[in-house]
Amino acid sequence: MTDPFELFSKWVVYELIKLEPGSTLASSLEFFIYDSPKILFLLFVMIFVMGILRTYLTQKTIRNLLSFKIPVLPNLLASSFGALTPFCSCSSIPIFIGFLEAGVSPGVAFSFLATSPLVNEYVAVLMLGFFGVEVTISYVVLGILLGTSIGLIIGKSSLRDELEDDLKLNKKQVKEQKFVSFVQRLSFGYTEAKTMLSKLWIWVILGVGVGAAIHGFVPEETIESLLSAGGIFAVPLAVLVGIPIYANCSAVVPIAVALFQKGVPLGTALAFMMATAALSLPEAIILRRVMKIRLLLLFFGLVAIGIVIIGYVFDWFF
Repeated sequence: MTDPFELFSKWVVYELIKLEPGSTLASSLEFFIYDSPKILFLLFVMIFVMGILRTYLTQKTIRNLLSFKIPVLPNLLASSFGALTPFCSCSSIPIFIGFLEAGVSPGVAFSFLATSPLVNEYVAVLMLGFFGVEVTISYVVLGILLGTSIGLIIGKSSLRDELEDDLKLNKKQVKEQKFVSFVQRLSFGYTEAKTMLSKLWIWVILGVGVGAAIHGFVPEETIESLLSAGGIFAVPLAVLVGIPIYANCSAVVPIAVALFQKGVPLGTALAFMMATAALSLPEAIILRRVMKIRLLLLFFGLVAIGIVIIGYVFDWFF
C-alpha cells in the first residue's frame, strides 16, 4: 500500500518546488515534509485513544493498585502507569509528590518518576513509525523494567526517606474529573488530544527540523569521527551530552533517527534521547526542593546507569 505521506512529500519537493533529486536540500526537505504531518496525525490519534482509556483510572484505583503487598508488583504497576502518562520529567514531579503524600512507598513512587518521561504513547508512536515494531516493543519493555528496578533499589536503600520537610508545600493538587457517559469520555479524549498537541506541535516541528538538517547536511564522516573518538564509551558520552538538554522524548526522537541513519549505533542514539528526557537539569533543580542531595544523586545515578545499559543492549542486539 502506498504511503500517502510519502507521496505528498515527494510531490511537494520534486513537483511543486522542483528541487533536484539527490541534493542535500531535497533530502532534508523531503524528510521534514514526510515526517511532520505523519507524526502529528499519529500523535493526535494516540493521545485521543489513551485519553479515553485514562478516564477509567481514578486516583483511588491507582492508590489501591500501588499498595499491594506482593513484592515487585507495586513497582511494576507504578512503572507501567508511568508509561501511560504523557509527561516530561518536570511534569511528572507533582504526581510523584502526590503519590508520596497519599502514602505510596518512596520506592514505588520512584518507579513512576523514572519511567514517566521515558516511555509514553507519544514515544511509542514515534518509534513505531521510525524504527518498527521490534525496536519499539523492546524499548517500552526495557523502559518499564528500568523504572521497576530503580524503584526496587531505592526502596531497599537507606536513603529512601531522605525527603525534605517542606514536601507538602510543593504539592500540586490535581482535580479529578468524573465521567458518567462514554460521550464525556470521548469529549475528554478529544480535548486532551487537542490541548496536548497544541503544546507539543512546535517541539515536534523543531525536532523533525533538526533531524532533517542532520539527515541532509551532516556528513557521515563527521558522525563517524565523533563515534571513533568515543569508542566503547560512546553510549555514556551520549548520556553526558544529553543531560544539559531539556526536552520531551517526542521532540528528540526525530533527532535520534537522523543520527541513527547517519551511522550512529541505535543504542547510542537512544541513550542520547533518553538522557534528554529523564536526566534534565530543570528536573534536578525541582527535585532538589523535595529531596536531599544524596537521594537525588542516587536517583540520577541509577537512571544514568540504566540508560547506559539499555544503550549497550540496543547496540549489541540491533
